Amino acid sequence: MSDVTVTDRPVNESLVTVFGGSGFLGRHVVRALAMRGYRVRVAVRRPELAGFLQPLGFVGQVQVSQANVRYPESVARAVDGAEAVVNLVGVLAEGGRQSFDALHVFGARAIAAATAAQGAPLVHISAIGADPGSPSGYGRSKAEGEAAVRAAVPDAVIFRPSIMFGPEDTFFNRFAAMARLSPVLPLIGGGATRFQPVFVGDVAVAVLKAVDGKAQAGATYELGGPEVRTFRELMELMLHEIGAKRILMDLPFGLADLIARLTQWAPGAPLTTDQVAMLRVDNVVSEAARAEGRTFAGLELSPTALAAVLPTYLWRFRKAGQFTRVET
Repeated sequence: MSDVTVTDRPVNESLVTVFGGSGFLGRHVVRALAMRGYRVRVAVRRPELAGFLQPLGFVGQVQVSQANVRYPESVARAVDGAEAVVNLVGVLAEGGRQSFDALHVFGARAIAAATAAQGAPLVHISAIGADPGSPSGYGRSKAEGEAAVRAAVPDAVIFRPSIMFGPEDTFFNRFAAMARLSPVLPLIGGGATRFQPVFVGDVAVAVLKAVDGKAQAGATYELGGPEVRTFRELMELMLHEIGAKRILMDLPFGLADLIARLTQWAPGAPLTTDQVAMLRVDNVVSEAARAEGRTFAGLELSPTALAAVLPTYLWRFRKAGQFTRVET
């Protein structure tokens, strides 16, 4: 697991603005920056819901500011005075005004433009699968957002993580919760899609490295964990960790797409057609990124294994919680 140097008190006056700092990755990034001694301005749409971030630093070290990436004026205010900017804004499923285009493209462009005007370095979080030719709107919008960032801030550091896991994740927690209620778990496309899950804390340390100026300017890094697993293997691993036996049922892409079309408009729908499209493509670090050192190795970091983290939070889904014995 990657280390972060802890300071006894703030060691510098450098201000870092973090957009989307109240999200899953955001809280880990804010913590890492605060532990290093940076002053952190967390720019979010709903400041009243982000107060939990302030205890991650010393008194006054972490401040929450209102900003909406759909309104460039608020973005410019949030960036004013910052000596580095981090953009973590993103969604996996669209809802209302929170569309892929609004957040991944327009929002990324607004943040990059404001950062360029400020003359500060930018760290931008994209995703493995960002591709103009992606079958999913998510992947295409991420690629367009990257292009917008590069146009405004050519030296920006871009990170493309695979699916992230950790205590607050929406992957393992989601399927573990489903396994509590259902005797069957669907494997879209037969569960053959490959993933390279990455620990959220490791991605946060990579961001910290970039803010510290220890990443290659203008580079695009692909961040994956030490293991490549199929969707089926990840479900089997999750079931083992929670001590449950469930039927894993193959669900062809065509049928999954039909179900998503019929249900995706309902509040809290478990699946969208775009997510089905995303599952048609493997989510792993490319050979080109490996060959060019644009991975954790290029940052002199070693990614954390699934086995080191999953038991620390999936125990709550076991029948008797932490007292349930799980066979190794």
